[in-house]
Amino acid sequence: MSDLKTKFEQAVASSKTLPDRPDNQTLLKLYALYKQATSGDVEGKRPGFTDMVGRAKWDAWNELKGTGADDAMTQYIALIDDLKG
Repeated sequence: MSDLKTKFEQAVASSKTLPDRPDNQTLLKLYALYKQATSGDVEGKRPGFTDMVGRAKWDAWNELKGTGADDAMTQYIALIDDLKG
């Protein structure tokens, strides 16, 4: 397993034990970076306006379209490191 993937998995584990709960925008960013790193570009239709949470998640992930998995992992790790303080 690559060093980056190992650091990414450690950051994912650390995300569950952060000292403070991040705000919603940061949580969406973490979600989008995680999905981009693990699944690639978003697929499927954007959820309807009645599914506000699903729509926000889809939009956040869609903003990262074209970002490579390694870049998304690097950004995720950096964001978790910032949140850990």
